[in-house]
Amino acid sequence: MNKKRILFMGTPEFAAIVLKQLLDNDYQIIAVVTQPDQKIGRKQILTYTPVKEVALNNNIPVYQPFKIRNEYEDLLALKPDLIITCAYGQIIPKQLLNLPPYHCINTHASLLPKGRGGAPIQRSLINGDEKTGVTLMFMNEKMDEGAILKQKEYLIKDEDTNSSLFNKLAYLASEMLLEFLPDYFEGKYNAIEQDSSQATYCYNLSKEDEFIHFDLDTRTVFNHIRGLLDEPGAYSILDGKSYKWIRVSYEISGKKEDDSLFVGMEKDYLRINCLDGFIKVYELKPEGKKTMDAKSFYNGNGRNLCGKYFRKELNYGQE
Repeated sequence: MNKKRILFMGTPEFAAIVLKQLLDNDYQIIAVVTQPDQKIGRKQILTYTPVKEVALNNNIPVYQPFKIRNEYEDLLALKPDLIITCAYGQIIPKQLLNLPPYHCINTHASLLPKGRGGAPIQRSLINGDEKTGVTLMFMNEKMDEGAILKQKEYLIKDEDTNSSLFNKLAYLASEMLLEFLPDYFEGKYNAIEQDSSQATYCYNLSKEDEFIHFDLDTRTVFNHIRGLLDEPGAYSILDGKSYKWIRVSYEISGKKEDDSLFVGMEKDYLRINCLDGFIKVYELKPEGKKTMDAKSFYNGNGRNLCGKYFRKELNYGQE
């Protein structure tokens, strides 16, 4: 086991994957800090964070401060050699940043200084970026502005969605840490200050960001949808009801489509026209119903909707 005492701070599945890889490679995680448990779903069941699940399964102490800037005294007493943060979700106070002799390293899912903020993976897809990646960096008191220690690129593929890209970048982050830490502990690294003039920002998604407009070019609509799959989900409203788009692809026709919104069934997909092509919907979830394939939807209420709506009639209101 590596003898350096590491305090790990993270919350979602991305961070849980990184934590598990560190444990599988015999790094000594003395405790984890994660966000408080939340009530999830219609039944509002109190649910552990993914990082907490991994920690408990490995008999690691868990700390869950509501506001870490006011609740860090117990963490100071742990005296870690290194703090690793990964999508934790709160600003770390300077009292913790200055604590460990090997400082505080953050794993961030973008190629900094581009993609600062809390939603870099979703925004990279929604924005149609050709590439993204992972950055290891020193933490400071500002948001994602610390000196860069290591970076690796990932070329975004058409089949990538929010969920799949989260998973790929989590394993890339794990690989980078496992490569980097042995040299880092020996002082073999080069920290490069960020050029803040090149910075872009990826702020957390709002409910409005989840709403899909189809009166745009096809690729823009497709990127918007896949940037929200499988969580938090992408939806539109027709006839006063919400429809979530679950599995889609697209086709660009190279010409301006007519004003029809829903066109109908073609093969095994529901066609929705955009400005220069159309979205192919293979699975969707009508409000209050289970996910269904396009044909099942069309044979039900979808037949009445198809061909009925035009872009000017689309309800842009929110749920």
